[in-house]
Amino acid sequence: MNTPADSPPHGRLAKAVAELFPGYFALVMATGIVSIAGHLLGWPRLSRALLYVNLPAYATLVALSVARIALFPRRVAADFGDHARGSGYFTTVAGTCVLGSQILLVAGRRGVAEALFGAGIALWAVVMYSFFAAVIVREVKPTLEQGINGAWLLATVATQSVALLALALGDPFGWPREAVAFGALVFFLVGCMLYLAIITLIFYRFTFLPLATAALTPPYWINMGAVAITTLAGSSLLLARERSTLLLEITPFLKGFTLFFWSAGTWWIPLLVLLGVWRHLVRRHPLSYDPQYWGMVFPLGMYTAATLRLSEALPYAPLTGIAPAFFAFAVTAWTATFVGLLRRLSRGMFA
Repeated sequence: MNTPADSPPHGRLAKAVAELFPGYFALVMATGIVSIAGHLLGWPRLSRALLYVNLPAYATLVALSVARIALFPRRVAADFGDHARGSGYFTTVAGTCVLGSQILLVAGRRGVAEALFGAGIALWAVVMYSFFAAVIVREVKPTLEQGINGAWLLATVATQSVALLALALGDPFGWPREAVAFGALVFFLVGCMLYLAIITLIFYRFTFLPLATAALTPPYWINMGAVAITTLAGSSLLLARERSTLLLEITPFLKGFTLFFWSAGTWWIPLLVLLGVWRHLVRRHPLSYDPQYWGMVFPLGMYTAATLRLSEALPYAPLTGIAPAFFAFAVTAWTATFVGLLRRLSRGMFA
């Protein structure tokens, strides 16, 4: 809805900017993690090809976001205070950090990765506290049924993505490695806290409140994706434990807590598949491109990478057999969603 301070959009591009979905950086998240998973599994050409897709995608989304802030600031502010839409801005943080990890791992460009890490930390602080402050002080609030959805767990994803890039860099900007490891541990634990708090509300909403097919949106796959990236962060801390005496001391705790989150993510997968079957085959909800589907691709790629790293961190070799199957699902889902995006763009639509 327009506000007095925003000029009405004129033209197709202006309308696309004005109506830009806050969670569109999930495209970058999904592409980045599928690329990283491919690199870990020994698919370098595919991994690099996805990097070449991700770089212009990120640049385009940054340009559109900056234009939206400049031209339609009231819409941006209103989104931050919207329980249903505001959490989408966490994809900006996660997309930035996942791209940084992708560039570091696939292309070896440390300087670019450090710049994205700095941007990721700044964005995390802005989005985290702007969103939660806005929804807390809002005078008129929606019911739990209307306001909560799986996208709220992007707060966990964004937080863990910062920890992952910090650990991948080791000593960004020349910071002491032990201090960086401690900071990553703090972000990891904050992400765990956010997941446990938010998933309780989501599970209550699932089991005790009506759930229409239209409300069962793809971001509910973040229920699994958030614990998958938490598993990856925990595994990365375990693999980096030689950098910090504190990490060495709490290694048993980290192993148990990380395995707990991987188990929780694994538990979610069959239920989410069944809910998808119910939505599209039983209730016949139309299956068409929606930018929110990137929020379903990301968990599949993240579960692949997390399972691989967990098998190294525990160590427990049998887990490695799970990853290739999920990578195939992730690539298939990415391809289908990307084709949907291209078809939408060919019709002159972006949202």
